[in-house]
Amino acid sequence: MTVDGSAKLVDTRRPWIALGVLGLAALLVSLHAFVLLLAVPAMTEALGASSTQQLWILDVYGFMVAGLMITMGNLGDRIGRRRLLLIAAAVFGLTSIVAAYSVSPGMLIGARAVLGIAGAAIAPCTLSLISTLFPDERQRATALGVWAGCFTVGAVVGPIAGGVLLSHFWWGSAFLIGVPAMVVLLAVGPVLLPEYRNEQAGRIDVPSVLLSLAAILPAIQGLKQLAAHGLGAQSIGGLVIGTAFGWIFVRRQLGLSDPLLDVRLFTHRTFSVTVGSMLLYSMLSSGVMVFVAQYFQLVHGMTPLAAGLALIPGMLTSTIAFQLVPRLARRIRPGILIPAGLAFTVAGMGLMSQSTSTTAFVIAFAVQRIGTAPLIMLGTNLVIGSVPPEKAGSSAALTQTSNELGYALGIAVLGSVVAITYRSLMDGQSGSMEQILTGGGPQVVVAAARHAFTTGVQVIAGIAALALAVIGLVLVRLLRTLPALGRE
Repeated sequence: MTVDGSAKLVDTRRPWIALGVLGLAALLVSLHAFVLLLAVPAMTEALGASSTQQLWILDVYGFMVAGLMITMGNLGDRIGRRRLLLIAAAVFGLTSIVAAYSVSPGMLIGARAVLGIAGAAIAPCTLSLISTLFPDERQRATALGVWAGCFTVGAVVGPIAGGVLLSHFWWGSAFLIGVPAMVVLLAVGPVLLPEYRNEQAGRIDVPSVLLSLAAILPAIQGLKQLAAHGLGAQSIGGLVIGTAFGWIFVRRQLGLSDPLLDVRLFTHRTFSVTVGSMLLYSMLSSGVMVFVAQYFQLVHGMTPLAAGLALIPGMLTSTIAFQLVPRLARRIRPGILIPAGLAFTVAGMGLMSQSTSTTAFVIAFAVQRIGTAPLIMLGTNLVIGSVPPEKAGSSAALTQTSNELGYALGIAVLGSVVAITYRSLMDGQSGSMEQILTGGGPQVVVAAARHAFTTGVQVIAGIAALALAVIGLVLVRLLRTLPALGRE
């Protein structure tokens, strides 16, 4: 009897221990992305990277993650999610060592590309394995809160860890920080993590993989060009090419019996509304966060580390919210809880649109981040729960891809608004915005530039507040029939 009770206790705890391993992997992938932000100057100086090479060092990881996430989610469904996760963890750990000891820009760019491929597999595999570990909707929601909180913690710890490492070690140490976690995952993953694969799935359609890359990569590049240089041949060309290949991709998926991405899922209202809302939220909230971080540095003269520390209150409120929302979701319907969370985001954005001091921005950002948890956690739960188990990997990848696209879209669109506002207020003053804001001109001009940039940030915060308020009202109507978690 005691033995049976102990065995039952172990079986009960095993999924949560496994979740800790998956959360650690998610945390380190997130931390890896943020820790490098501070290492770039030292990295490019040590390797003698040109400006073009520096852009590739920064961008190739995100390109590979965004471009291959759908493919990797689908691959995990076919060959086994645990198998793919462990392969990706091994590749990620070994390639991190290669990147840390790179001796040329080309070697580092290649290593970053391979890291992106591995990272594209880790995120959807961890998310889809959660759906296998926790078939109960309530437990799955709690697990997703923990998982999402780990990503947030990685974003908090990343800049701080980067600052500490770079003050004591060489730039390559930023890459080594994720290696121990991958070793832990490889050691305990085969024991703790369940395997799942779709036994009826056929081979992956290679043309669909190529078409997905041809759609996503040019679109993201076009958005980056739009953010950096405004409308031009490169930005328009990238968006047109991406859209054209995206249309061809969708047409091909509709004609396949076993598609790479089942686009028919978008005919389900809950699925399409949730994915669309998450994309728009990522676009607005992430875009504003990027420019708030720039505001701290360019207007108030903070170091990157100090700017990262100023964002910590917001990351902490987000982490706490991710732990509270699963409990609230057992009593409050998604059609109420998600819009209520967005109300905090709208309030924070509204405060930003009227603020000029560092303290006010820190408080506003902290209030705004509370709204992240209900939409991301419940939205992910709704998306995964609305598809058959054999499609969990590809649907998980879709939510992550929408976040990547939303991030790029937010920087491009909101960045254009900031630039337009800045130029209109500077009234033809010569010199780049960055040069003037960092003190490259007469004090009167610098003061005017800082005012213009602050106004630009206030404008995009106001736009985001208005747009998110509309999204919240739409979700009240469209999600009104969904019950609270665990209730029929």
